[in-house]
Amino acid sequence: MRNPPRISYSKIGNQKLRTAIWKGTDKGDGKRTPLLFFNGIGANLEIAQAFADAFTGRDIITFDMPGIGGSPDPSVPYRPWWVAKAAKKILLKHGYYKVDVLGVSWGGGMAQQFAFQNQKMVHRLVLAATAPGVTMVPGNIRAISKMGSPKRYIDKNYLAEHFETLYGDGSEGVNDFAKNMIPPSIKGYIFQLTAMLGWSSLPFLRFLKIPTLIMMGSKDHIVPVANGKILKFMIKGSKMVVMEGAGHLFLLTRRDASIEIIREFFEEPEVEMPQKNHPKLAELKKKAA
Repeated sequence: MRNPPRISYSKIGNQKLRTAIWKGTDKGDGKRTPLLFFNGIGANLEIAQAFADAFTGRDIITFDMPGIGGSPDPSVPYRPWWVAKAAKKILLKHGYYKVDVLGVSWGGGMAQQFAFQNQKMVHRLVLAATAPGVTMVPGNIRAISKMGSPKRYIDKNYLAEHFETLYGDGSEGVNDFAKNMIPPSIKGYIFQLTAMLGWSSLPFLRFLKIPTLIMMGSKDHIVPVANGKILKFMIKGSKMVVMEGAGHLFLLTRRDASIEIIREFFEEPEVEMPQKNHPKLAELKKKAA
């Protein structure tokens, strides 16, 4: 962990949400737009650590959903509009008034909802491995059937055995995914699933006037590329990139390539990845030469 986050709790009504902020770590001018990050279903904020270690130069803000990671169980069901409202309150509490937004998988739905409810706060939008809600093109039935249970977060042997079936990524990505994993509560996971029942972004996507990048994995078993094409068609002027040979977790398994694409979309100057200066890597390069 090169850049541990600052952890705090935010109270939204009667619900406490564990919040993390990674501060920008490079020698940039500090003027890059902060990034609001919405994680996938059942995923605790620590899973974003690998991304935060490499995507330096700006503040990154995320939070655990109710019953996920370090956030207490929800007392009542919630909907995407509530998640967007909670995210806005967290941002304002910490002094963020303009952000870029990145949503992954389930979190991509929350990112779309947030952008719709708070268009003036959003500079740019990145939607990764996500879909327009219940109006999506369904994925592989074997992968979808396993998504209904949080077992992959609870049992690491089960995760390793079914990793490629679930995500479409090679088994070498298991350890990177599992090392920061905290099992969600059953109630928290079920409430996350039910939050999306009947929800679709199609009615409002045409009204988004935000520069948008859509990223999809060509081997994604959960969210097929066709869903990215729907989003691109509906969001005027949006761009789409397909990560060839990558599955659902390309932000993790193809982290450096993904970050390079996002930086280009954000029109940022190239930033050398931290691992390039790692002494062990330099030693290996010398041996190879």
